[in-house]
Amino acid sequence: MKYIVVLGDGMADEPIESLGNKTPLEYASTPVMDSLSKKSEVGLVQTIPEGMKPGSDTANLSVLGYDPSIYYSGRSPLEALSIGVPMKEDDIAIRCNIVTLSDDEVPFEEKTIIDHSSGEISTKDCAVLLKEVQKVLQDEIYQFYVGTSYRHCLIWNQGSVLELTQPHDVLGQQIGQYLPTDERLNSMMRKSYEILNHHPLNEERRKNGLNPANCCWFWGAGTKPKVTSFEEKTGKKGMMISAVDLLKGIAVGAKMGVAMVEGANGGLETNYEGKAMAAIDALTKESYDFAYIHVEAPDEMGHQGSVEKKIKAIENIDQRVVKPLITQLDAAGVDYRLMILPDHPTPIRLRTHTAGSVPYMLYDSTKSYEGAYAYNEAGAKASDILIPHGYQMIDKLFENK
Repeated sequence: MKYIVVLGDGMADEPIESLGNKTPLEYASTPVMDSLSKKSEVGLVQTIPEGMKPGSDTANLSVLGYDPSIYYSGRSPLEALSIGVPMKEDDIAIRCNIVTLSDDEVPFEEKTIIDHSSGEISTKDCAVLLKEVQKVLQDEIYQFYVGTSYRHCLIWNQGSVLELTQPHDVLGQQIGQYLPTDERLNSMMRKSYEILNHHPLNEERRKNGLNPANCCWFWGAGTKPKVTSFEEKTGKKGMMISAVDLLKGIAVGAKMGVAMVEGANGGLETNYEGKAMAAIDALTKESYDFAYIHVEAPDEMGHQGSVEKKIKAIENIDQRVVKPLITQLDAAGVDYRLMILPDHPTPIRLRTHTAGSVPYMLYDSTKSYEGAYAYNEAGAKASDILIPHGYQMIDKLFENK
């Protein structure tokens, strides 16, 4: 038996009036998931523990079977693992987004966050910009490391875990009240804007109608993570397939394999088929028992507030990930259990994460679940199944309990 999770990041949502009071998951054309749901268990799961912030860090740890209240030490440290940052015990890792701030002639604190991802800027372009920041701001205390796309890392030697605001929580708002209280971090953010706003690369982006990547935004501070081995914990050898450093960092900490998929970028136009093939190869040609396919696109489109693009991302998961995955596994005669779910909701209305329960679907190629419901938020709620703790899902998938 092989085991797969297909995780549509931020895929859950609220009913939207323009969609006839359907959610994007209800409205999207998903014939493959619709077919599977007729033979699957459908229900709700609470992936975010009570009292913890709703994020892909806590939620994906939870889905992988790690209780965030025990294993979570901050978001950025997990990403630091992925990009090979050497962390000492007294280091603090901080996420460094390169965001788009308004460039109107107002004081820095009165500027607004236009785009948390700088138009899904490429890693290549963002690395050029971060290099300019490094030249001016990096020293023996603060070290910048290139990550993926707009997502990068700052290591603060002997620093402190501070409360820092996620940029996607304050889109369109003036930034003054959300700036770091730490004087040096605050100063570095201001200086990064001076360095980047009129950089030639950003001027070229403006000419091409793209958002400039013109400011560092710090958040997600934490200490060196201590995630235990996934294989020792579950008895299953696992492969992580994701474009984002957070998920790859969790995998590194958990001693899972990490697939490198060309063209996987965390955006709407990611290499969906490549992710599916990486899972198929891991399960059929290599010695892996478990594949975790993480697709960032629905979350990014939720942050952008685009209903149409979020629907498209969901449809892409159905047709370009789930369809080739089950088609090839069935053709190979492989028995498998497949779980499809989001990590958290990212409602279009809010453009940020919420902590509500999310719909899951559990399909077993060797069984047919009776009394199944449609795979969406309404169907999952109607099933009256609620798993109270997300970290219980991995045992449910593996039938350990």
